[in-house]
Amino acid sequence: QVQLVESGGGLVQPGGSLRLSCTASGSIFNSKPMGWYRQAPGKQRELVATMTSAGSTYYTDSVKGRFTISRDNGKNTVYLQMNSLKPEDTAVYYCWGLWGRNYWGQGTQVTVSS
Repeated sequence: QVQLVESGGGLVQPGGSLRLSCTASGSIFNSKPMGWYRQAPGKQRELVATMTSAGSTYYTDSVKGRFTISRDNGKNTVYLQMNSLKPEDTAVYYCWGLWGRNYWGQGTQVTVSS
């Protein structure tokens, strides 16, 4: 079992910033791809950003230029710096990792509203 714990969500105004963190623990023997999904009310979960242990990144088009994913392999931690937040970014953000199968954290709420 792998456990993923997110933190850093909250309420911000449009144009604001948040930094999410996710730390993995448990049956982790080496670094694997990690990233972030999000799920807005009434919508399916969507992939936001991923990063391999070697540093290769992926971003969905809607967040390119605004979000930055990074990771600290020694701490088994992945981060998501979110700038220029928009109301449509409002969602529960879930940390994701791949250790033989998909793992998700419990989620952290991000609300962007005036």
